Amino acid sequence: MNINTIMKGAAVGSVFFLAACGNNESNDSMGEIEIGYNNWAENIAVTNMWKILLEEQGYDVTITPLEKAPIWSAVANDNIDIGMEIWLPITDEPFYEEYNEDIHIGEMWFEAANLGFAVPDYMPITSIDELDTVYDEINGEITGIEAGASISELADQTLEHYGLEVSQTNSSEAAMMTALDTAYQAEEPIVVAMWNPHWAFAEYNIRYLEDPKGTFGEPDDIFFMTRTGFPEDHPDILEWLNTWEMNDENLGELMAMINEQGEEEGASRWIEENRDTIDTWIQ
Repeated sequence: MNINTIMKGAAVGSVFFLAACGNNESNDSMGEIEIGYNNWAENIAVTNMWKILLEEQGYDVTITPLEKAPIWSAVANDNIDIGMEIWLPITDEPFYEEYNEDIHIGEMWFEAANLGFAVPDYMPITSIDELDTVYDEINGEITGIEAGASISELADQTLEHYGLEVSQTNSSEAAMMTALDTAYQAEEPIVVAMWNPHWAFAEYNIRYLEDPKGTFGEPDDIFFMTRTGFPEDHPDILEWLNTWEMNDENLGELMAMINEQGEEEGASRWIEENRDTIDTWIQ
């Protein structure tokens, strides 16, 4: 699905099609590609997967870890070539509003990504508006990721909108997952700010709390973005990326392999076991 349809449906009123701009890349069929990624499990997974796939095609690929806002800025300013993960029309709308005239947004590669507060199945609550009933059990805290991340801001807005006493404690994805694992193994209460796709849903029996006020919004779709000159410089790569699609099952498998075996080894294993799928992307 084209991003114009998504953003028009969300009534953001932004014009999408972009004017071409100059860059320092060569027009050779092979060359250097830089991908920016943030420290989310699915972003790490697909970035390492595409690094290997592009290297197989003869490209020299660098992957650069950044926070989400600097990725948008770097792509818009032609400092990196690709950002693999943008959530629209809701989660990344502020970045889209700021940068949409200076980037190229490709096709959707994951449909119906969600955000919300998640709990283990053994917890008795089912809805966000019940969080204060377990205030003492969770020490008044919801475990989140980095402050400034889109999900962290939405989580704070949600708690305020519901008028709850519990608050979010920001850390990192790794720290949040450690806290979830520790609590889960001991069957202790915990609430985390979660999203899918994420390998946690394959590893643990966790579920989203209902959001009767809809403050986390409807599900997003996930797209990739490039600098504006990239489609002209690398039409083959753009075609491969535009053909790329994943779902909860195969992306979950990729993330799980990386979580178990490390980024390069896990991505390589998934690629070898899914050549039929990859052959539909790269022809």
